[in-house]
Amino acid sequence: MRNWKPIYIENSRILVWLIYLAPIKIQAITLGVIVISRDEMSEVTKNHETIHFQQYLETLFLGFLILYFWDWFVGLVKYRDGQKAYLSIRAEQEAYKHQENLTYLSTDSKEVVLVAEARSTPLFVLIN
Repeated sequence: MRNWKPIYIENSRILVWLIYLAPIKIQAITLGVIVISRDEMSEVTKNHETIHFQQYLETLFLGFLILYFWDWFVGLVKYRDGQKAYLSIRAEQEAYKHQENLTYLSTDSKEVVLVAEARSTPLFVLIN
């Protein structure tokens, strides 16, 4: 599965509409097997979004959405700031940490951050 790639849709007007709903400026977004971007994507952006695609696969799609929105909600309550909440999302932390390493997904050392942390972190710790 690590060699699987999402479907890239570049120069899409869809993200222009999503900007009105999101608390941050969205350049690209992974929605399951599809990555949609406002412009042409650099290799780094493609890698960042492919990391999210792999996170979807590792958590069987629904798990990714639950963890992503849970982390965002907890961050929003904690920081009262949409940008800080976004940066507190585990999926984003992994993607930003490794987006420049274009071989990250092909190595055996890839972290399984979402699954490992979700199993080891009690919900009351995330809220406090």
